Formats: sequence, structure tokens, C-alpha cells
Amino acid sequence: MNIQSFLEHHGIVRNPFAEEDAQTDQVFKEHCISSAYHPIWDKVYGDPKEPSTSIVFGPKGSGKTAMRLQIDRHIQRYNRENVDSRVFVIRYDDFNPFLDHFCERMSRRTTKKSERVFDAWRLWDHMDSILCIGVTDLVDRVLREAGDPPPQRSGMADDNGDAIGPDDLKKLDRTSARDLLLLATCYDQSTASAFTDRWTNLRKHLRYGNASSLWPMILAIVSFVASMALVGWLFVRGGGQGPDGEAIPVSPHWLWLVPLITLIGGIPFWIKWAKTQSAAAGIRKHMRVGKRETGTLRKVLMKFPSKELDSQPLPRFDRTDDRYEMLNKFRAILSRLGYGSVTVLMDRVDEPDLIGGKPELMQRFVWPMLDNKLLKHQGIGFKLFLPQELHRDVERETREFHERARLDKQNVIPAFQWTGEALYDLARARMLACAADGRSPEPKDLFDDDISYERLLAAMQSLRVPRHLFRLLYRVLVDHCNRHTDAQPVFKIKGQTFESALAVYSRDSEVNNG
Repeated sequence: MNIQSFLEHHGIVRNPFAEEDAQTDQVFKEHCISSAYHPIWDKVYGDPKEPSTSIVFGPKGSGKTAMRLQIDRHIQRYNRENVDSRVFVIRYDDFNPFLDHFCERMSRRTTKKSERVFDAWRLWDHMDSILCIGVTDLVDRVLREAGDPPPQRSGMADDNGDAIGPDDLKKLDRTSARDLLLLATCYDQSTASAFTDRWTNLRKHLRYGNASSLWPMILAIVSFVASMALVGWLFVRGGGQGPDGEAIPVSPHWLWLVPLITLIGGIPFWIKWAKTQSAAAGIRKHMRVGKRETGTLRKVLMKFPSKELDSQPLPRFDRTDDRYEMLNKFRAILSRLGYGSVTVLMDRVDEPDLIGGKPELMQRFVWPMLDNKLLKHQGIGFKLFLPQELHRDVERETREFHERARLDKQNVIPAFQWTGEALYDLARARMLACAADGRSPEPKDLFDDDISYERLLAAMQSLRVPRHLFRLLYRVLVDHCNRHTDAQPVFKIKGQTFESALAVYSRDSEVNNG
């Protein structure tokens, strides 16, 4: 018997249980993302005007990624309705590039064991990664021409807003323009074009004049030319005439005027070169999650006037102070551009290749970020979707850890759980999303009368998470259709079919989890 024929008999035009991953689930993205919510939704989403931090612990398949996508979509809607106080979204869910760059900075002995790599991971590495994503996205929007499609990230359109046009950039004063260029110098990770070309293009868009940054080089060149001219004039004039009337040649010691005058005139240039070289080397060494070369960094830093570069925070040391200042600069720029707050969505920490789903490695990676100073940073809300295993580790942590993390202030959801009733409503919402016009199918309509409504709820309660529910219902549909033919179709699933499929699925799940 054909599954599609069975579904069409119940008024369903597409299989609502075929997809399991929210990233690729079109039924969820097109319909359920704005209609099917978990009871904890309000606590996690909060108020976009006053961003708050939420930490959700849940097992695989419980819907953490789906909720993250829902938050993303709702923020997009909020931004369209509140143009002057939008929320800037940073999607911190693809860690492989940052971990790959991080490993490149580690010694070969360290990279042999993943535990050693994550033991070296610090809070400022998380902050650098977040700034890399946010700054790259912001620069993309500044350089994006009106009408160009936004890039696709994390399975959804990057809808932080339209391209930032010249009128928006006029809101940035010279200090803000310099800060954005500094942020781009350190954190812009785009590979769309050469870094120096992209930086120069950004400087032109910001109308940031930097002619004064050239005077040390100009002075050095003028000093060299002047010294050469002086020596040349001395040679032409000569050393006078001797007693016999012959011309006396100029002493070759005058040639020392060339390097001497050039050196004196080039002192400002070489001082600036040494400072920018030191800063570039520090950034290259201590900003460990990005791709930068010392020579390229020095070349760009040389384009800032010295007085505007002095005393500026740069990620050139192993400490968080500079990162917090850079984060404040980023927030100030966004505020001038009409973004009232920032939301960081962190998810899929079990998926990086280096972690491989191992709880002990996830713990080493996530723990540095559980810092109250960061999670309660003004104007930034963090939404962390973490595996259930980590909550058990949290409960075993020391008093020092809890004093630093202050999880009592972070809207912690210790267990992202679903009741049988909530799972039934979720299945019903998906069936309605796939229903033909005018039809309102329900899960119980698919089954024979020998399966009671209470039995369905109890079975769904035992499955605990949506992914298991969808897999079971899909397996039940397949088993039922395999038991009957199109010549003699049966459009109600028998209790025996359901119970046998549930028993087999439960046993397989225990084996896989064991």
C-alpha cells in the first residue's frame, strides 16, 4: 500500500513526519516555526527590547535547534516592525572554522590530544569568535549593495536588515568609523576578496580620511631626497681650488649625510613601524581563532594616524579586558546604526569534528563561556542551547564555578522536556501544516478504535522528544502500508501494528543510547 495514498485519504498532502532535523525541515520552517511552541517559549525568548540570557539543557532531538530557529525568525519579524531599535543577531553555531584556526596556533604535541586543545581554550577565545561573526556580518552589510541577496547562514537568511546605505553611515562620526575599521582589522574573516582591498573599500564607504597617516613616510622620503640633493650639490660645487688652480674633490665623508639625514627624518616612520609591527605580532599570536598574517595586519595598522591608534584596545594579550572594550565599541557602533541590542544564539556544541559528541570535551569547550560578566553584559542577550549531559556536570561543579557563572541569574532550563500532551499537539500541528484545504486531521484519526487517546498520550510520553516521535510515527506508517495492498487498502492503523513498532523502536533506542 502506498504511504501517500494513505495520507491523502486523511486529507494530508505530504508526509509530516519524514524530516527529523530542524535545519532541513521545510514543514517546520514554512509553517510550524510560527505556530508550534514549547511551553517554556516565553521564558527563553524574553523581550527583545531588554535582551536576557537563557541557558537550555536538553537531550538530542528535543527541539533545541528548532527553538533557536524560532527565536531567529521572531527577531527578524521584530526588526521589521521596529526599525529604529532592531536586534542584531549573532549565530554562534558553527565552531569548526574557529577550532581549526585555534589548533593551527597550538604546538604539535598539544594537538595530538583533543583534551589538551580544549584545556587551552579560554573565555577570550569565545569572545573573539563571537566578534569575528558579528564584525564580518556587519562589514558585509556595509559593503553589500542595495538589492543584493543576503548571505545564507545556519539554514536561514541573514535578515539583520537591508544593506547599510550612505545615509546610515552618516550616523557614524569619525571615532565610530575608526572603531569599525579597527574591529574589521582584527575580526573581519570574510574571504570574498583580499583583506586589504576589503578594508580599503570599507574605509571609503565610511569616508574615513587617513591622509595624516602618511606624513611619517613622506617625511622619511623627503629626508632621503633632501640628503641626496645636498650631497649632489656639494659634489657639483666641489671643495674649491688648490694652489695650482686645480679643483679639489669633495671628501667622501660627506656621503654619510645621506643615511644620517634619512635616519633623522625617518625616526617618526620607524617608531610607528615598530609599534604597529609589535601590535600586529600580538594580534597574530593572541587572537587565536582567526586567520591573520602579521605583515598584512601591520600594513593595515600603518594606515591609521598615530594619534588615533595610540592607547586603543586590541586583542594582543591573553586577557579579557581588551575584548570587553572591543565588544563595547561594537555595541556603540550598532547603537548608532539603529540596533538597540545584540542576541547571541549558541547551539550545536556537540557537532564540531574536534569534539565528536564527547561530553567531557563539550564541557571543556563550554565552561569558559559560563561567566556572569559576559552573560550579563549590557545590551547583549545570550541564548545557549546545550546538551543535557552538561547539566549533570554543572551540578557536580565547585562553589568557585557557580560563583563565577551565577547560573541562578541566567534563566536556566535544566531539562527541556515534553509531555505526551505537548508531543500530541506538536504532531497535530505538523499534520495541519501538511493538510489539504478545509481538512483538519489529528493523530488519533490515523489509528483504529483499539488504540485509545490515552494510550497514544502515554506512548508519546515514553518517547520524550520530538525526534523520537517523528521517527516512530514514520515507522508505523511504513509498517502499516507494508501490511496491506493498494487493491485492498486499510486506512486505519491497528493497535498491534502500533505496539509492535513501538516495542522495536524502544529496544533499538536503548541499544543505541547504551
